[in-house]
Amino acid sequence: MSCSECGSPTIDFSLPERYRASLSTDAAVANCCTRCLTVEPVTDADTDASTPEFGRISDAVPTDQEQAIPLLLALELADSLATNRDAIESLLRDVERAGADPLLAIDRLARDPDLEPRVDLERRSHQIEQLLYYSNN
Repeated sequence: MSCSECGSPTIDFSLPERYRASLSTDAAVANCCTRCLTVEPVTDADTDASTPEFGRISDAVPTDQEQAIPLLLALELADSLATNRDAIESLLRDVERAGADPLLAIDRLARDPDLEPRVDLERRSHQIEQLLYYSNN
């Protein structure tokens, strides 16, 4: 499949039920663009999402699904931190609980010359750090 935003290739992955609300969908599969990092639900029943190759996106994306999926979903929501604050914080906490450092991954994604993220990751990384570690929650 191709990304609806930039036309680049995408990778499909199974979307656990607990994360479907992040994309406002009931779809069991989503895809992520290998260039702009846009994540979208997939409704094509013939999609094979059994073994997603997150490394096709970037070396900065964890290969473990428990780490990669919430990270990619958080980045999808990062264009509106104010609106999506709770969801982003929850998703990135899941990344941490799964054993990855979400801020390091975001920093590495921001510096990857092969990516052109839809969201300005350099600008958002500082705001996300504040959200995770300096919020009043």
